Amino acid sequence: MADYKPTEMMTIAAARLLKNDDICFVGIGQPSAACNLARLTHAPEITLIYESGTLATKPTVLPLSIGDGELCDTALTTVSVPEMFRYWLQGGRIKVGFLGGAQIDKFANLNTTVVGPYDKPKVRLPGGGGAPEIATSCGEIFIIMAQGKRSFVEKLDFVTSIGHVSGGDSRQKLGVKTKGPTKLITDLAVFAPDPQTKEMIVVSIHPGVTREQIQENTGWPVKFAAKVDETPAPTAKELDVLRELHARTNRAHAAA
Repeated sequence: MADYKPTEMMTIAAARLLKNDDICFVGIGQPSAACNLARLTHAPEITLIYESGTLATKPTVLPLSIGDGELCDTALTTVSVPEMFRYWLQGGRIKVGFLGGAQIDKFANLNTTVVGPYDKPKVRLPGGGGAPEIATSCGEIFIIMAQGKRSFVEKLDFVTSIGHVSGGDSRQKLGVKTKGPTKLITDLAVFAPDPQTKEMIVVSIHPGVTREQIQENTGWPVKFAAKVDETPAPTAKELDVLRELHARTNRAHAAA
């Protein structure tokens, strides 16, 4: 079996969830790596959209931000940000939203705003950007985050983007008709919402990871599905493509 890093397992497990016919709204960072890995392996026809207005973009390197010229240069077309949000996103035309965050709770609500009190935060984060709208308007949401007690918390310091709110049908009671988070992929496991409570529960554990490790890195009592799978290990091809993508990106940014 090939050696791989936990972050590589996380990115590959996330990429596998995407399909060739998906229309995906992509966040910067880990979501972008997963989506482009899918495009470069099993889903070459996937349509990737970034909130700067780039449609069907096919970057050769990972963008530093939504304003990275690589996205516009390789896009089918670029539309205005108001058109992107009002017509494409809020119009219900985007199937999957792929997000990350600084903090997440057991109902997959996300914080990307502040750590600590809002008025006097310990850390001021980048903010919501388009994530609050992505979280409510895409057909479903995949979330990718490295797992640890600082990020997987009992209570968010600030709710930037809603997941399943307080569980049950609380999301629907707000008038939101989309599914919300259907998968949470970490460097330890894959979570999915319990059908009734909507709490994120473990459905797959990555090779070599124990249930105790998952609990040790989570700020709430973790629940496990009745049947928990083992995530298939990365293939040599998946690792090669992912590593070459990161190597190209590092070379491009070092030369910039």
